[in-house]
Amino acid sequence: MKTTTVSKTPGWRRFLYKESTVGHVFAAPFIFGFICFSLIPILTSLYYSFTDYSMGSKTLDWVGFTNFVRLFKDEIFVKSLGVTLKYVFTSVPLKLAFALFVAFLLTRKSRMVTLYRSLYYVPSLVGGSVAVALVWKQLFARKGLINAVLLDMGLEKINWFGDEKLALIPLILMSVWQFGSSMIIFAAGLKEIPTSYYEAARMDGANGFQLFFKITLPCLSPIILYNLVMQTISAFMAFTQAFIITQGGPNNGTMMYSLYVYNQAFQYNNMGYACAMSWFMLVVMSIITLVIFKSSKMWVFSESGD
Repeated sequence: MKTTTVSKTPGWRRFLYKESTVGHVFAAPFIFGFICFSLIPILTSLYYSFTDYSMGSKTLDWVGFTNFVRLFKDEIFVKSLGVTLKYVFTSVPLKLAFALFVAFLLTRKSRMVTLYRSLYYVPSLVGGSVAVALVWKQLFARKGLINAVLLDMGLEKINWFGDEKLALIPLILMSVWQFGSSMIIFAAGLKEIPTSYYEAARMDGANGFQLFFKITLPCLSPIILYNLVMQTISAFMAFTQAFIITQGGPNNGTMMYSLYVYNQAFQYNNMGYACAMSWFMLVVMSIITLVIFKSSKMWVFSESGD
């Protein structure tokens, strides 16, 4: 005679023991935060971009594509877009090159490795981006350290933040100096390259430059692609440097796109117009990122041979 056993576990416990239920429970905080603090604000900003919304206003009129058409009639908008593109296309390659150079030094067997590591941690010791911006502002001031060094070398002072053509240079150098995250990723990638590649190449008579350009760079190309995409997106969102150091001056020569969005939203109270600017930049960033991914097929090395 067969006997059946009845589970004495309560129904609510059996429900919680299911793997899918446990996964949903642990994912619930992220899903809640994403919906409330990301998805809803994104959709709201898209709606506001088609209105004349301003903070504190009780009226909200639908204006269609008026804000987007207004963008190309705004001289400051066009200039801020040009300044931002110049900043991105200059700072990102320099930053990645410097990060790769330092990562290469840190992974070599040398007596100077300790010094290199100490130099790398200097930016981390200074503090966050606001603190770094304040330090950078003092370094490039008229009576700052940079001009003092120029005077000691017999050169003239440079009015870095008073010349529209030069004001962007300190901001670019500040971005290049903050290379830490990219350097760590490059260093990890360099350690993953098999030493047998270099040994075989040396046996064939390859020199240092050939080893770097024929082995190191191709093997690092997937990591270069990742860093390129991430640093490009980060550069487009640059705000602190311009806000703390130059406030967009002189003559809007350092008016970063994100800073102009901030001014329109919170200084001029044109929230609808600022939302339209944000969505336009999203399209620009998406196009540039797509171009990077499409072009990566020509220069990213894959071990599978594709």
